[in-house]
Formats: sequence, structure tokens, C-alpha cells
Amino acid sequence: MGKYLRHPLGQSVAVLVSVYLLIKFGIAAVSAPVPASVLLQYMVTVMVGLLLWVSDNEERWAKFKQPMHRVMVDPEQKVARAVLLLATPLLVAFVTFDRVRPSVAAPVSFRSIHPAPPGQIDFQGRTLRLTGLENPLRSRGSEDEHLEEGKRIYYQNCVACHGDGLAGLGHYSQGFNPVPLSFQDVGTIAQLTESVVFWRIAKGGPGLPNEGGPWNSAMPAWEDFLSEDDIWAVIMFLYEQAGHSPRTWGEEPGEEGGH
Repeated sequence: MGKYLRHPLGQSVAVLVSVYLLIKFGIAAVSAPVPASVLLQYMVTVMVGLLLWVSDNEERWAKFKQPMHRVMVDPEQKVARAVLLLATPLLVAFVTFDRVRPSVAAPVSFRSIHPAPPGQIDFQGRTLRLTGLENPLRSRGSEDEHLEEGKRIYYQNCVACHGDGLAGLGHYSQGFNPVPLSFQDVGTIAQLTESVVFWRIAKGGPGLPNEGGPWNSAMPAWEDFLSEDDIWAVIMFLYEQAGHSPRTWGEEPGEEGGH
């Protein structure tokens, strides 16, 4: 095994496999799953980097090509060549068929945008009552500073899924089914109190109720990464940026929830 890892081809294969496992399983274990399209982009980038590395030195480049050259021209490698000639088109045909074949799976269940919130939640070791809860930052400190902090938090943590325009069109969005919510839609946060949005951000998909599921939400539980003030600040930014006003506790169900 050691001699293969000392060879440029073996080292390149080891790096590719390690990067694939890290992105596919390592990142998914600590955050959200990485969409297949994004995984492909990263793998192509790593492959380009490896090709640049092996080709910047003539001796290394020659060693890298040697095993492949032997398989292609060495008379003793006829069996290996025959296997490759058969296996390569078969593999391409299988992948193509798997992607285009009709699916008999049940359709994705309808999505409820507004699952019923609990009356209270446990947040970082203490109990928060959601009923009647208002955003404390709206009556504390500078609104401009809170919005700027919320903007920073959003672009560090949320933009990859929910997008630069808050329309659910982030870089990762097409890798999820259903896609992330559009906060621009008047049927989402404009219909909710800020306490409900706090619950959804804090608990994410794992915190959704069992009743009426499956919810199919890839939203991580942000209470593991953000403080209470961080979540309230990003909520302020969401409403301000989307041009909506949150519902208030004295508002009747039939009243308008946004601008």
C-alpha cells in the first residue's frame, strides 16, 4: 500500500477519494447535505488542481502517466485493455439510463409552509414561551446596528440556500427537494409572528412536529451555532430586506401580514 501512495497516480487517487468522502459525508455530518451539483463542481476543481500539480514537473508527470501508458500499449496488458473497453461504455450507459428512466416513486408530499408552533421551546438550556413573545431587539439598542449584524449573519450562514435576494435561489437550493423557502413570497414570513420564525430558525428541520409530516426540511438547527440575539438580528434583517412586516399578536387572522 505504501508504494502506491508514494506514486503520483496513487497520491492523486487518494486525494480525490479523501476530498469526496469529506464533502459527501464529513460536511453532511456537521451541517446540511451538499447537493450533487456542488459536489461535482468541487471534485472538478480538485482534479484540475491535481493535474496542475503532477504536470508542473517532468519527472513527476512521466511517473504519473506510466501506469496508464502501460495499460494502453503493453502487449501483456491485453486483458486489462479489453476490460476497460467493455466496462467504460457499460458504465456510461448505466449512469445515463439511471438518470433518465421514469420513476415509480410516490410524488413528494405537499408542503405545509406554516406547521403549528409549540407554546414553548427549550433554547440553549432555558425555556422560551413563544406565545406573546416579541423580538427584544426592536426595543433595545440601535436598529441600524441590529440590521447590519443580521445582514452579516445571513450572508455567513444562510445565503447559500436562501439566496442573495432571499428568494430561495441560493447556490445549494436546487440540491434540495423541496427547495428552500422564498422570504419574498407573501405566504411565508409575512404571515408569521417573529417568535414563530425564531422557533423555525432555532430548531430547523429536526425540530418540526411529527404531526402532518414528513416535512422534508433540510434546515439545520441553528441554535447549535447562533446565539439568541444572533437569531433575532437575522430575523429583523429578513423582514427588512424582504419588505414585509411581521404579524403581531393582536392581529386578526384575516388581516394583511405584510406591506
